[in-house]
Amino acid sequence: MSDRDRYSRQERFTPLGPEGQRKLGESHVLIIGAGALGTSIAETLARAGVGRLTIADRDYVEWSNLQRQQLFSEEDASKRLPKAIAAERRLRAINSSIRIDAHVMDVKLEELQTLVDGVDLIMDGTDNFDTRLLINDLSQKYNIPWIYGGCVGSYGITFTILPGQTPCLNCLLGTVPLGGDTCDTAGIIPQAVQLVTAHQTTEAMKLLSGHPEALRDKLHTFDLWRNESMFMGVKHAKKEGCLSCGTQRTYPYLSVSNLEKTDVLCGRDTVQIRPGKKQSLDLKETAERLEKLAEGQVESNPFLVSFSVGQYRLVVFADGRALIHGTKNITEARTIYHRYFG
Repeated sequence: MSDRDRYSRQERFTPLGPEGQRKLGESHVLIIGAGALGTSIAETLARAGVGRLTIADRDYVEWSNLQRQQLFSEEDASKRLPKAIAAERRLRAINSSIRIDAHVMDVKLEELQTLVDGVDLIMDGTDNFDTRLLINDLSQKYNIPWIYGGCVGSYGITFTILPGQTPCLNCLLGTVPLGGDTCDTAGIIPQAVQLVTAHQTTEAMKLLSGHPEALRDKLHTFDLWRNESMFMGVKHAKKEGCLSCGTQRTYPYLSVSNLEKTDVLCGRDTVQIRPGKKQSLDLKETAERLEKLAEGQVESNPFLVSFSVGQYRLVVFADGRALIHGTKNITEARTIYHRYFG
């Protein structure tokens, strides 16, 4: 079967057409994260005929992923296959005519800089704002558009960021309520994932097929359970003095001082994680949120919250710093930390 047969229904969509399909086939998209958002994005773009997909993820497939991470199987979970590899194998079975590059890696500054060369668009499938702010600064520095997306519970949010035109993520911080819950603390329904990625990938196809005039210039939020949807104009949020995209930009999240720091504590089976910037956690609210998980006793005092998850014990302080007891593996510790403090 020819590519013309494969994409015939898509090409019959007048705004796209054969020329738009050709441009999709010449495009290169970088997907950071192969979890719920990343796998849905990757499958949609692979089926749409985007010519090259690069996927990077640090985690492996677990049983709890199967409820919403649509590229994975029970066999992947039983083998604890790295998500990037499992995704690559499934995508090759879906569309063997495109190029797929999978990277099993903890994406930080050095790794991300090696991945962005020749990329037309970056898609957000991450689980934490440290990585998103890193993507944001690299997007601005190298003039690469990226599409932010997030979801938890029945809530979702997405926004298309165009360097030099729209507010960047750093501009939006403090202006838009971006939330702090994660799927592990508040749960998630798969439909929220599907709606976020439907908006993300539609925006991607508009951009890659040469139709920037069709892009949505508003931030979209929704809550499927509450039957709520809102499109928020955020043009006013673009700040001339923004250090990421303003006139005197310094790309602060590319600075070593603003990167998340991890240390294996000497003589202890413990990793310490410090956010790039100090936070101000409400420890009472944090303890109440974690108690709902019922995975272990949550203890707190005016200075910290301590709780257990399986073999690990986590201790978090008001400034966002955390100790992950039960491992010396930094990548493993970061994964656990972002599950609960995404």
